[in-house]
Amino acid sequence: MPTAGVSAQTPSMPAGMSFLMAAACGLIAANLYYAQPLAGPIAASVGLPAQATGLIVTLTQIGYGLGLLLLVPLGDLVENRKLILGMIGLVTVSLLAAAISHTAIPFLVASLAIGLGSVAVQMIVPLAAHMAPDHARGRVVGNVMSGLMLGIMLARPFASFIARFSSWHMVFFISAGIMIALAALLAVKLPRREPETKLSYDKLLGSMRHLVATQPVLRRRALYQAFQFAAFSLFWTVTPLYLAGPAYNLTQAGIALFALAGVAGAIASPIAGHLADRNLSRPATVFGMLCVLASFAITHIAEDGSTLGLGLLTFAAILLDFGVTTTLVTGQRAIFSLGAHLRSRLNGLYMATFFTGGALGSAIGAWAFANGGWFEASMIGIALPISALFYFLTEDRRR
Repeated sequence: MPTAGVSAQTPSMPAGMSFLMAAACGLIAANLYYAQPLAGPIAASVGLPAQATGLIVTLTQIGYGLGLLLLVPLGDLVENRKLILGMIGLVTVSLLAAAISHTAIPFLVASLAIGLGSVAVQMIVPLAAHMAPDHARGRVVGNVMSGLMLGIMLARPFASFIARFSSWHMVFFISAGIMIALAALLAVKLPRREPETKLSYDKLLGSMRHLVATQPVLRRRALYQAFQFAAFSLFWTVTPLYLAGPAYNLTQAGIALFALAGVAGAIASPIAGHLADRNLSRPATVFGMLCVLASFAITHIAEDGSTLGLGLLTFAAILLDFGVTTTLVTGQRAIFSLGAHLRSRLNGLYMATFFTGGALGSAIGAWAFANGGWFEASMIGIALPISALFYFLTEDRRR
């Protein structure tokens, strides 16, 4: 008699489950980005000094990074549905704590915990890979990742819109309510999955060093995406400053509309997954890197401040997101093929590596823009995918 849950031998993806997991990833991932456009008002409200405003975003990102390395690997050890619901519970409590905060320390602690709990996203993605048939794993992962990318891109304009008509507190209250409803739905719909790994927690974490040392596909795919995501983070850190400056002089509303353009790049996820399933990961990877390269290059065709210049910058945002999403999904498809019992640890390492690249891209981009404007920042943006492409060309094609 078959048992309920996910079978490693005969994985399946029920109708509608792909959409539910994609929506869950988007809604959870959005929690990482709500505070970014509201950092100034939040800092003023909780009494945080202007020079420390960056902590609002930084602590959330630090929490997420720690979660990738310390919590996501538990997907190879702990029953997956219970683990995912536990993380959503953590992020819900943290969102409520942020919403009721009126001083700096409680809000900053809540920000760190929001990042930790939001790694539920990276527990859902390997579960989707487990549930998918081998021949469709890339497509399923791509569909789920499209939800994640939509959540990332829509979070900032959503937060700005709600704060404009209410307050920043309401943004966190609304998201907490969404998380409660989502947890209730997932508790009913998600299947149980008991991992086969029988390691202790410390040995589980120790095994991750071995995976880095022995899995060249993981190392390469993580580094490709680190370069790509560094370019992505540089672009989205610098363009709001560029658009608000004297060249374009856009309002915050205009910048929010510009950010919405990047949502179109999310269509790359299912396309990239389909290509990976057809053994076309190599050309898809090159295409993704060239898209990122071209996205920065085309911004220099027209004069700064011109209508054509703004149009090309908007197209660049779409092309950039398309390229980064393509390499992200093909990379995940590749690492998930390395072993079903390793997927959570592989995903944690993959995400932590390129997340580090993104953090460096943001920091370098802000520094370059302050020193040399868009030209200097965009030149670094061009160099990043070129570096990834050169590294890709050293890959052994027989692998």
